[in-house]
Amino acid sequence: MLYNGGFWGMHLIWWFIWMGLIFWIFATPYSIPGQRYKRDTAFDILRKRFAAGELTTEEYKEKKKLLEVDLGKV
Repeated sequence: MLYNGGFWGMHLIWWFIWMGLIFWIFATPYSIPGQRYKRDTAFDILRKRFAAGELTTEEYKEKKKLLEVDLGKV
């Protein structure tokens, strides 16, 4: 396994650096701005608008019911 003081031509420290870099790339969370982006669903947008006070309770329930009916058809 050891060949001339290195592991397959690389020193042991480089193996740790490359494995750490590969892990960091794939383990990056989706919520970092400018990185991978998760789109909000229609329900998420509706909940945010209701929480911000843009919708009344009646409007929220009506729109939620419409979304549930639309998803049932698909």
